[in-house]
Amino acid sequence: MTALIDTCVIMDLLQNRQPFFDDAYTVLRLAITGEFDGYITAKSAADIHYLTRRCTHSEEESRANLNKLLSIVILLDTTAEDIFHALTSDVSDFEDAIMIETGVRCKVDCIITRNIKDFKGSSVRVLTPTEFIKTIEAEDFED
Repeated sequence: MTALIDTCVIMDLLQNRQPFFDDAYTVLRLAITGEFDGYITAKSAADIHYLTRRCTHSEEESRANLNKLLSIVILLDTTAEDIFHALTSDVSDFEDAIMIETGVRCKVDCIITRNIKDFKGSSVRVLTPTEFIKTIEAEDFED
């Protein structure tokens, strides 16, 4: 299975946001153990760096965190084509529309986010971290 992980899930882990931390940790642990291939977009990488630097006030720590993350997940480029498709998308949040279009082009199986409502109209399956974990567990049970 392949999944595009939204920035909010990564930040839940990095900032120990409660009550979301445990599910975010489990999602990344499942990627580490090879239960699925996890992806983030280049835009998410830039956002994650910015947000962690703002919280830590340390460029070095922010880059180190991003480097660790990129040893776990695969980085997807967003193309001009993704942007143009997002502009005509029915998805109201432009950044989320870009993520969806990147996911469509890269043929991911799903997007993992806490903000399900922002992805209404997505042509890619959208799951909360809790739903995603249950899906992976169900697949393991079937095997």
